[in-house]
Amino acid sequence: MKDCIFCKIRDGEIPSPKLYEDDEVFVIRDINPRAKCHYLMIPKDHYAYLGDKNANGEVLGRALKKIADLAPSLGLSNGYRVIINQGADGGQEVMHLHIHILGGEKLPL
Repeated sequence: MKDCIFCKIRDGEIPSPKLYEDDEVFVIRDINPRAKCHYLMIPKDHYAYLGDKNANGEVLGRALKKIADLAPSLGLSNGYRVIINQGADGGQEVMHLHIHILGGEKLPL
């Protein structure tokens, strides 16, 4: 998608340090953090929602496992929260599916 900020970051058109990257996903810091540690794991393939026909459940499953593997190196050894916002009512601001990873402190319920 030519106007998608995450696609532009993926393609190097917008600079953003990638804390992790493989063939399927990358991790960046959220520019508007809601916790001491706030990261975004972003699939490289563009789709907006979990229910999109081209959403790849296998990639998302591997992404969630990778979050668990990366947690200690991201400062999340004491726990973290994973959030996927869906649509305007769910708080999704960028219409490219992404996973918020928050932690580094005691998070309110």
